[in-house]
Order: sequence, then C-alpha cells, then structure tokens
Amino acid sequence: MISQSPINRRQSRQIHVGNVPVGGNAPISVQSMTNTNTLDVEATVEQIERIAAAGGDIVRVSVPDMECAEAFGQIKQRTSVPLVTDIHFDYRIALRVAELGADCLRINPGNIGREDRVRAVVQAARDNGIPIRIGVNAGSLEKDLQKKYGEPTAAALVESALRHIEYLDRLDFHDFKVSLKASDVFMAVEAYRQIADRIEQPLHLGITEAGGLRSGTVKSSIGLGSLLMDGIGDTVRISLAADPVEEIKVGYDILKSLRLRSKGINFIACPSCSRQNFDVIGTMNQLEERLEDVMTPLDVAVIGCVVNGPGEAKEADLGLTGGSPNNLIYIDGKPARKLRNDHLVDDLEAMIRERVAQKEAEEQNVITREA
Repeated sequence: MISQSPINRRQSRQIHVGNVPVGGNAPISVQSMTNTNTLDVEATVEQIERIAAAGGDIVRVSVPDMECAEAFGQIKQRTSVPLVTDIHFDYRIALRVAELGADCLRINPGNIGREDRVRAVVQAARDNGIPIRIGVNAGSLEKDLQKKYGEPTAAALVESALRHIEYLDRLDFHDFKVSLKASDVFMAVEAYRQIADRIEQPLHLGITEAGGLRSGTVKSSIGLGSLLMDGIGDTVRISLAADPVEEIKVGYDILKSLRLRSKGINFIACPSCSRQNFDVIGTMNQLEERLEDVMTPLDVAVIGCVVNGPGEAKEADLGLTGGSPNNLIYIDGKPARKLRNDHLVDDLEAMIRERVAQKEAEEQNVITREA
C-alpha cells in the first residue's frame, strides 16, 4: 500500500504533554477521556490502562472538585500515560493538580473567571513546566459573547479563543494548545479553519457531544476528516457516548485512512456479495476482535472472490483472495499458499501474527544496526 500521505500539515509550535510531543512534525496524537468517577481510583486507573492498551497517547481526567484533585494525585502515581486534567469553574483545582503532577491543564477560560485567576493558573503551569489547553466550547461561551452574537457561531468561538490567547501572550506563556469545539460540524470546521491562520500553537481537534458510537463516528469523521485533509490538527479526541476505548479505535481509523498514522492492522475488506467464496463479514468480525492487541503497522486484504482479490492482495503485506475450492494467500504481493474454509480464521490469524513478528524483527535489526 502507498504509505506516504499527500497531506501537507500546518506547521505549528511544538509542546509536550508528558513525553508526547504535540505539534511541529510530531505524529498526530490520539486521546480519550475517562468516564469513571474520578474518586473511584481503581476504576479510573483500570480504564486509563485500557485506553493506553488500545493505543491512546494521552488521557484526560475530569477533576470537578478538590476531593477529586487529591484522587487524581493517586491516579497519576499509578499510571504512565500522560494525563490532562479537565478543570472548570474553580481555578484552585488547577493549582492543586499542577502540584500533583498533571501533564497538561485543560481550562475553559469562559468559566474560570477573572483574569487574575487565569494568571494564577498560568503561573502554576510555568512553575511546573506543563502546557495549557485552552478549551473553547460552543455550549459555554462567555456571557458577553452570547449577547453579542445571539447564538454560538464560528466567529464567536474564535473571538473567545483569541481573547484568552491574548491573556497568555501578555503573560509571555506560549506552551499551550487550543480547541474550538461545537456539536455542529459546520461551525466547528469553520472555527478551526479561521484560527489556524491566526496562531502558531497546536490545535486539538474534536466535534463535541458528537453522539453515540455510530452517529458520533460519522459526524466526527466528516468534521475531523475535513480539517485533517486541510493539514489542520495536531491531536484528536473523538467524543462518543460509548466506551472510551472506542474513541481511540475510531481516531486511529480516521488517521489511518488519511495515511497520517500507521499503528495496528489496516484491513482492506470487501463488503461481500454472492460471488464470495467464504464468509467475509464473519471472518472480518473475528479477525478484528482477535487482533486488537497488534500495534505493528500491517496492511491486510480480505477479499471474497477473484474479481478484485488478486489486485488488492498484491498491494498488501498479506492478502486473502476467495477461490474455489480453496482460497489463496498472498504475502508481500506473491502467492504463498492455499487455505481451506474449515479453519480459515485460525489459519489466517496465525499467518498474520507470524508476519507481524517478522516485521518487528526486521525493524529491531534496523535499530540495532543504526545503534
């Protein structure tokens, strides 16, 4: 498969959320947010670990009060993935989690309050060497902007962001990223396009409150896909009313489809029809479930017949083409062996894992030689 993306990314200032670079030439990071009760340290740590295992680069944790801030301190000690703290209303919570090891402070300036409070949060970030995320949301714009525009608009989101960026500029603080989220795709896309030309900081993309697993995936794919194809975006969060792990999966699928990230298996599969010589849908469902743990990039084609099968299989690292009486496996574009239907999924999984192991060994040899 062609691995190079034709997208020319917007060049932004690079910041670091923990050990994850965001912006500049860094890969676009994928993040999610816990939906457990932060006071339940065990449940929150377990969910963070599942998000990280699925490939999440960054995890955000809501910290609604000071008791949760103390719980966050325990959570931080037990996890290794960078953690962003979500702060609203009480700036003192931001000051406390900065002391407790937060890797980034997410604040909504519209509800943090007076400029002196924002100044205190900025100083805490500076003292602890952590970045800030300015999170502007159509649902929580400042009252004067609500009055000025009458309703949330892209221009209102941009004006809110620029207002708070000015605070940080006056304080000579530049390690921040910006999000301008709305549940309306057109509003969010327009706001991001406007701000992209006006600041150098990295942009955190998201369509807020996008919906359930299916509808939210569609809405996020359209909105974020449009921006990413414009070269806009340095980190993404897919907001779904679903398990946070699903947000990571969808985020990576969007990035893989645009050739912007290549983690895990990239499946090329036909929708199936009466020409299929094996159960394509059933095979794909089982393979995706069984191979969720694989993080090594690999292109795998699963095509049910010989019409498009050979062409797709030849372009993949490993490809399966339906045939009668047996199906044909291609490895690196060359016919390798035939597989019967009765143990098809087991055999295919084994071959994929063997190819993954070979690829990992090849990469390790390269690293060893370069060292």
